[in-house]
Amino acid sequence: METTDKSQSESSTVLDGPGTEDGGNGEASGAEALSGDGTAPDEAGGGPEPEEERPAPARPKRRVPVDGFLAAPFPWYALDEAYTGPRRLHHIGQDADGTVQHGSLGHGDEPVVRADLGDADSPRERFAVVVTVGDSPVRRSADGTGVLEATSEASAAWLAGQGLLAVTWPAQMDHTLRDDWLEQQTETAWALADDLDGPAWSTLMLPVDGVSTPFHHRESEFGWVLAGSTPGGVHLGAYGRGLSAYGLGFAVVKDVADYADPR
Repeated sequence: METTDKSQSESSTVLDGPGTEDGGNGEASGAEALSGDGTAPDEAGGGPEPEEERPAPARPKRRVPVDGFLAAPFPWYALDEAYTGPRRLHHIGQDADGTVQHGSLGHGDEPVVRADLGDADSPRERFAVVVTVGDSPVRRSADGTGVLEATSEASAAWLAGQGLLAVTWPAQMDHTLRDDWLEQQTETAWALADDLDGPAWSTLMLPVDGVSTPFHHRESEFGWVLAGSTPGGVHLGAYGRGLSAYGLGFAVVKDVADYADPR
């Protein structure tokens, strides 16, 4: 697996922090402001009724440029046609010289870092992210100072495991503790990806382009992670929450440009 690519993780586009893209609720002002039902405050004859609390505005959808996906020297994979929910571009990973090495396509809810994810009253996210890793041999780094290992299922397992951590915030954990927790869990994910035959992983048979294919599979209280390879040599990782990994199937994407607009 690519030890020097450890920093090129799924977190680079999703670690927004809680509430960074949430707007505040505007409040009406001035003597002629209307109440929540569109009438003037004293129109009904009585004093102004308390205004109902407005829901927070919806999180704006994140736009990811499609150029890098189109430039990739390998095919992209996503969930197959059995999945009928939303699909979108998620992340792209490039070498120092701009060569696309890996990327991911999102399905379902857009995962967001949330401190209240584990609260009983918080809505449960339902998403799956499919990571595609190009087949690359052992090679020198772009700056010529090191050697990059060949990509493998372990590369896909690492990217998927780190991607899940990047959108996980244990309930009631403050910022300082989460930083420590994330560092520790990231090291654990790295070690697990290097030991795909270890006891933390089980084998799950899932279809890839209609062909039953073995995947390494592990689950935790925060979600699941998959890692495998296609017959053509491309390596696949996946992670998710709220959607079961057991019923998934994967297929090559005919036109990745179709994912440019979240749908």
